[in-house]
Amino acid sequence: MSTVIEQPVEARLVAAAPRMPSIPATLHYDRSDPFAVCMTFPAPATLEGVDVCWTFARELLTSGLEEAVGWGDVRVRPYGYDRTVLEFHAPEGTAVVHVRSGEVRRFLQRTTDLVPVGLEHLQVDLDHDLAELMRGTC
Repeated sequence: MSTVIEQPVEARLVAAAPRMPSIPATLHYDRSDPFAVCMTFPAPATLEGVDVCWTFARELLTSGLEEAVGWGDVRVRPYGYDRTVLEFHAPEGTAVVHVRSGEVRRFLQRTTDLVPVGLEHLQVDLDHDLAELMRGTC
C-alpha cells in the first residue's frame, strides 16, 4: 500500500473581481508525517512564480468542514454545504480559496483509510526523529 496520497482539487481564488478564476491545486498526505496535510499551488498561481506548499494539521481540515477553525496562518471554514474556504495568511498578503467539500471529504477519507484518526502516533518513529535532531550537536 502506498504511503502517500495526492489528490488534485479545483480551487477557486476569491478576488476583488466578480469572476473567481479556477486554479489547480493538490492535496497531499504522507504517512511519515501523519498529523499533517499539504496543499500545493503551482507556480503560475503564485506571486512568487514557484510552487507553494502550505502544510497544516489534518485535524484543522477535518474540523473546518463543519465549523470555522484556525487562528494562525491557515484558517478553514464551511461555505454552505458544498464549499469549503481555506485562507492562507502570509506577510505578503492573504489568499482565500474555495474548494468543493466533497473533494476534501474524499481526500480525508483516503487519509483515514491509510492512517486512522487517533492512531497517527503509531506512524512516528520518535527514536529516529530524536537522533536526527541530535545529529551534529556534539
